[in-house]
Amino acid sequence: MPKQTFLNLPEEKRARIIEAAAQEFAANGLENASTNRIVAHSGISKGSFYQYFEDKRDVFSYLMRVLEEEKLAFFSHRHPPPGRLDTFSYFRWMIQTGMEFNSAYPHLTQAISRVLFTEGLYYGPVFADLRQRGRAALAAMVEKAREAGELDPNVDVEMAVMVMETWSNVITNLLMEPLRQQADAMTWVRSPEVQNKIDQLFYVMEYGLRNTSAPVERTTA
Repeated sequence: MPKQTFLNLPEEKRARIIEAAAQEFAANGLENASTNRIVAHSGISKGSFYQYFEDKRDVFSYLMRVLEEEKLAFFSHRHPPPGRLDTFSYFRWMIQTGMEFNSAYPHLTQAISRVLFTEGLYYGPVFADLRQRGRAALAAMVEKAREAGELDPNVDVEMAVMVMETWSNVITNLLMEPLRQQADAMTWVRSPEVQNKIDQLFYVMEYGLRNTSAPVERTTA
C-alpha cells in the first residue's frame, strides 16, 4: 500500500501517477514493468517514487484497491432491470455491466487483467484472497440457483463455480485487447457485435449448467 506521502499529494498528481502505472502494467505486465517508465510518464523523480511506494508490486497492489473502490461506486449507481431475474439473467447483467465498467476505466482494467490472467497471478498465492472472495460470491449465486431449481441437479456447486469463474475470465480476456484499441470504448462494448459475442458465449455456459426441465423466466436487460 502507498505511503502517507503519496496520500498527502494533491488529487491531480495522484491520478497522474496512477494513470502512468496503469498504462505501464497494461502494456508490459508486472514482471516487465519499469519503474523508470512510470516515473517518466508521471513527471516525478525516481526518489519521489520510492517516497510514495516500496516498489512496482506495491503500486500494483494499490491499483487493485483503486479498481475495487471504483467498481463498487460504479455498480452502486446501476441496477438490474425491473422484474424477476433468474440467477443466469442476473449473472449476465453483472457481466454486461462489468464490461461497461471496463470500458469506462480501460487502462486500469487492462493492467489488472493482464497481470492477473495473462501472467496467471490470479491463480497463485499472492492474490488467493481475491480469488477466494470472488468464488464465494459465485458459490452464493449457484446455491441460489440450486434452491430455485434453475441448476442442473447433476452439476455440483464446485463444478458450477469453476465453470462460471472460468467463463468470466475468458470473456474478459477475449474483449480486453480489442477494447484498448477503441476510440469510444463504451459505444463499442454496447454494440450489437460485442453483445452478440457475449450472448453466444453466455449461451454455451448457461445451458451447460441450467436445469432445462425447469421453466425459464426471461427479462430483457
